[in-house]
Amino acid sequence: MDTNQTRLITFLKEELAIPAAAIAFALRYQDQGTNLLPMVLWQYGLITLEQLDQIFDWLETA
Repeated sequence: MDTNQTRLITFLKEELAIPAAAIAFALRYQDQGTNLLPMVLWQYGLITLEQLDQIFDWLETA
């Protein structure tokens, strides 16, 4: 896992209170070649569209 993904996971847990189990689930189902974690979380109903927007906003400034 690269540093950016580690920082993203920390943001998800600390700022958005996404459960570790939801993150672990999404990590298993994301495409290994790309960082689609936020989209996988949203696709499986683990985050709201508003949270997805917050994640994308965070990614733009990270």
